[in-house]
Amino acid sequence: MENLKKMLAAHPFLAGLQPAQIDMLAQCATAVQFRPHEEILREGEEARHLYLLRHGRVAVELLAHRRGAITVQTLGEGEVLGWSWLVEPQCWHFSARAVELTRAVALEVPCVLKLCESHPEVGYQIMKRMANVLAKQIRSLKMQLVDFYGA
Repeated sequence: MENLKKMLAAHPFLAGLQPAQIDMLAQCATAVQFRPHEEILREGEEARHLYLLRHGRVAVELLAHRRGAITVQTLGEGEVLGWSWLVEPQCWHFSARAVELTRAVALEVPCVLKLCESHPEVGYQIMKRMANVLAKQIRSLKMQLVDFYGA
């Protein structure tokens, strides 16, 4: 458990949280590892985890009817994978697979949501950080659209 607390405290997503808040989140956390090309999540499936990437790279993919999987983003160390758990229905809007050996901390969504409900100060910090993740996603999408349409 101490190792998980250290991993959480070291991740940029959780920078600035109080030690007691990290301790609470550690109750929801598991260290995970994915081999190269291993599927991490699949579009349409229930979003049960938020992944804090510690090492490696992950391809975020959309499934196109005639083209198969299209990589729309690559995430790496210090980044966050998964925002679909924030809104109903809590299912993935994309797929993701490890590009190379990837280590992460998986936060179990039902546990995180329960923690956010019972400790509003933790909930505020998590939601504020997730808003930043979503803003980054929107900026990235904007740049891709500009590149695609040449606007």
